[in-house]
Amino acid sequence: MREMTYIMAIDQGTTSSRAVLVTADGRIAATAQREHEQIFPQPGWVEHDPLEVWHSVTTTMLDVLRTAGASATEIAAIGITNQRETTVVWDRHSGTPIANAIVWQDTRTQPQVDRLAAEGGSHRFTSQTGLPLASYFSATKIAWLLDRVPGARVRAERGELLAGTMDTWLLWNLTGGVAGGIHVTDVTNASRTLLMELDTLSWSAELCSACEVPMSMLPTIRSSSEVYGTIAAPLPCAGIPIAGILGDQQAAAFGQAAFEAGDSKNTYGTGNFLLVNTGETKIMSSNGLITTVAYQLAGERARFALEGSIAVTGSLVQWLRDNLGIIATSAEIESLATSVPDNGGAYIVPAFSGLFAPHWRPDARGVIVGLTRFVTKAHLARAALEATAYQTRDVLKAMATDTGSTLAELKVDGGMTKNKTLMQFQADILGVPVVRPLVTETTALGAAYVAGLAVGFWSSRNQLRANWREDLRWQPTMSDADRDRLLRGWEKSVTKSLDWVEPDE
Repeated sequence: MREMTYIMAIDQGTTSSRAVLVTADGRIAATAQREHEQIFPQPGWVEHDPLEVWHSVTTTMLDVLRTAGASATEIAAIGITNQRETTVVWDRHSGTPIANAIVWQDTRTQPQVDRLAAEGGSHRFTSQTGLPLASYFSATKIAWLLDRVPGARVRAERGELLAGTMDTWLLWNLTGGVAGGIHVTDVTNASRTLLMELDTLSWSAELCSACEVPMSMLPTIRSSSEVYGTIAAPLPCAGIPIAGILGDQQAAAFGQAAFEAGDSKNTYGTGNFLLVNTGETKIMSSNGLITTVAYQLAGERARFALEGSIAVTGSLVQWLRDNLGIIATSAEIESLATSVPDNGGAYIVPAFSGLFAPHWRPDARGVIVGLTRFVTKAHLARAALEATAYQTRDVLKAMATDTGSTLAELKVDGGMTKNKTLMQFQADILGVPVVRPLVTETTALGAAYVAGLAVGFWSSRNQLRANWREDLRWQPTMSDADRDRLLRGWEKSVTKSLDWVEPDE
């Protein structure tokens, strides 16, 4: 029997599923990836097919073993990280989803959110959950499915239906599904539902009642790092323990070794998500940020974080590619953007799902402003990259106000950090260095780390911290005058995106 040399991370993201093999020194030994369909039934609606997602996960598990030339016997444990808030409801007896998953970006439940807010404002449940009322979170998605799928609410009340985020859906299927699958989530994913109390780390009967979600549908909440069960035969890696779960942004923070109060990271993916660890202290934001669970190791108290969630960054590049045809591949945006020296006066505010942190304006919609005959597709490509940096700056400004301190540097990760033009502009517009680690797949790394800690593959967080290594650093070079001028244009552009959605829409 071969020595156990890997932890496998299942990284189920918004646009694709990946399986990653991680070595003891924190290196990525092999990766396999499969994209899955993005379904847009009507404006504001975003769906995934849960069965397609499930198939993509099992396929990548096999693919990564083949790529590495590895055997399942070399894997000590498996960790799961997932797109958060995306919600699945399925039949516990057949294993069949009652409808497509409603994705975190989806805005169809805004009328339910408005009704909940009518009785106490958008912060009605913030003291309990750390979250504002928004269509972003899972509770209203579950209720919408129960009310819109014929017979679903009656079946849920009879105990026939289960609900969960993608981690729960995958864990249930991996551990046997209808033949004894484990219905569990971890504290980080539970903290994104609008149904868990931060003080108790448990589901709230009051919140479930207000949101019209039967508690019997919900998974058991566990820590982020413990053995939940083993993979059932005849699935790939049968018998291997599943020992870690983290929502994707918390996983990225853990992969960046952001273990203690003050540690932070910013992930550049479909959206951008900036987390600052606040330790065992819950800081409630006064500036549009979210209080969330950062992680909880078995037997320990939970660690918390302030988070700034930005809905559209990398997906704006995909929009330029798929909807406008300005580029043929996402990678082409950098060369197109660098073919001009600046944005030509054009700004893009990508409020496709409204504006998330720090604004929380569901009435906003995307706008392109500052257009003249001078503006070309190259200027729009540059404006799209710059929009990512501007939105990150808005979140960091709110973060500094909430915490009373500013970051000396910004640690970054995610696919968009390959874009050196974006990273340099990010450093320029923030006025602080931007630092990229040697391993940028920090989401998968974090999922592997919590699983490996649970089974003794790694002994401590100090060992994981020693794995972190710097790759590149971008120093700010922009003058204060240029920075102020560009930020004035951005802030003016944001005001033009507001008040687009009327109440009857």
